[in-house]
Amino acid sequence: MNKNALKQYTIRNIPSHVDRILKRRAKEVGKSFNQVALEAIITGAGENLRPKRDFSEVIGSLTQDEALRIEEEIRLQHQVDLKLWK
Repeated sequence: MNKNALKQYTIRNIPSHVDRILKRRAKEVGKSFNQVALEAIITGAGENLRPKRDFSEVIGSLTQDEALRIEEEIRLQHQVDLKLWK
């Protein structure tokens, strides 16, 4: 099984007041009930809603030539133009 596969849950015995809060919040922010409930679960689990920016999907995907070109561009951007700093 793919470790990144999305899971589906059926959650029972949700208190009525929690159901009302989630439905009200969904209406207020213009999102689906599912999205608001998912955000509440993610936040409640101590996770951050912002996407991770760790480049894990990119690592190992560049060719040697592409990696060298990127390194060269980074090197060029670290050069100081002395005329601008006078």
